Amino acid sequence: MKTTSTGTAPRRMSPEERDRAIFEGAIGLARESGLESMTVRAVAQRVGVTPALVAHYRPVMDDFLAEVFGEIVGAERDEVMAGFDPERGVREDLFRMVETLLDGSRDDVTLVWVQAWALGVRNETLAARVRTEMDLWQSAIEEHLARAVASGEIAASRTDTAAWMLLAMIDGMNAHSLVTWAPHDRADLARRVLSVALDHPDDPAPSRDAPRASLSS
Repeated sequence: MKTTSTGTAPRRMSPEERDRAIFEGAIGLARESGLESMTVRAVAQRVGVTPALVAHYRPVMDDFLAEVFGEIVGAERDEVMAGFDPERGVREDLFRMVETLLDGSRDDVTLVWVQAWALGVRNETLAARVRTEMDLWQSAIEEHLARAVASGEIAASRTDTAAWMLLAMIDGMNAHSLVTWAPHDRADLARRVLSVALDHPDDPAPSRDAPRASLSS
């Protein structure tokens, strides 16, 4: 007796849908295992397609890496900056931002950043995207700092310096945490450094010829 299937065949994806599926699969792979895991074969296996199909949609891996990197770190920046509340003071918002970025729950994004810095040495497309994303972070923080200076909330006169100092601290602490070499309470230390950056960012470094304070003083 001849039987017929009552099931329906899977709907064929449009080129736009297929491209999006490959892109989202690569993002998931990078978040789980870092940018270094992003090979054509690994992305294809995750998405459930052939490597040839991935190569068809994303023929230049350097560009693909840069795009995936930008999507991941840009989404984090948008999320963190959306937490700034005009009803709160900028200082408190910055403290909250630091604690959010250093709470240990974002190691996947930290790994993406660290590997992007390393891979960017030989991938100029990726390096250019890294520079752009770092500039966007710096300018976003500087914008909030400038608002706080204008209102008299903080004393920083070089908001660009304070923003870079803050980013360097966050990036360094997070990178150290990947190998479990970091202060037990990173957020507390970050608050202390942030206070210095906000209130005394322009204090000159002591001269080599300047007398050192006595340990007994």
